[in-house]
Amino acid sequence: MLVHPHMDQKVVEGVNHWIKRLPEEYNSMSEKEISNRPLPNKWSKKEILGHLCDSAINNMERFIKIQYEEPLYVIQSYNQDQWVIVQNYQNRPLHEIVNLFQTLNKQIVNIVKNISNEKLSNLCDIGNNQHKTLEWLIQDYLEHMEHHIHNQILIENNDL
Repeated sequence: MLVHPHMDQKVVEGVNHWIKRLPEEYNSMSEKEISNRPLPNKWSKKEILGHLCDSAINNMERFIKIQYEEPLYVIQSYNQDQWVIVQNYQNRPLHEIVNLFQTLNKQIVNIVKNISNEKLSNLCDIGNNQHKTLEWLIQDYLEHMEHHIHNQILIENNDL
């Protein structure tokens, strides 16, 4: 039995909520709204969803490796802009990116549900010699997702 059921449950419920809700949000938007870049160097809503997929890919690897690799696990950063460009999210059909988001996050939920309580306190180095627990990293994953959702996806594009 996990000692931190509230943390895990909160993250699992949060991620599951967006697995269900985000596709509904995107499907209610016009092609113009999801493809518009607010500025040439800013991501479209389609690309933001792609970035959330990339975040899932990178964090999935972290959530797995922190559980078995020798401490101290060092988090590798990734070039977020290059991932979005190379994977060409802007020109992919929306349903493909939505399916990818759902599948990756279902897997994250599966991983999080199966983490034993003692592993949640495993430490990782997130850069600048800052040491955080796996539990912190999992909470941060949901917070990062919701930051993009609330500040970039669910806001109205009144100028379109």
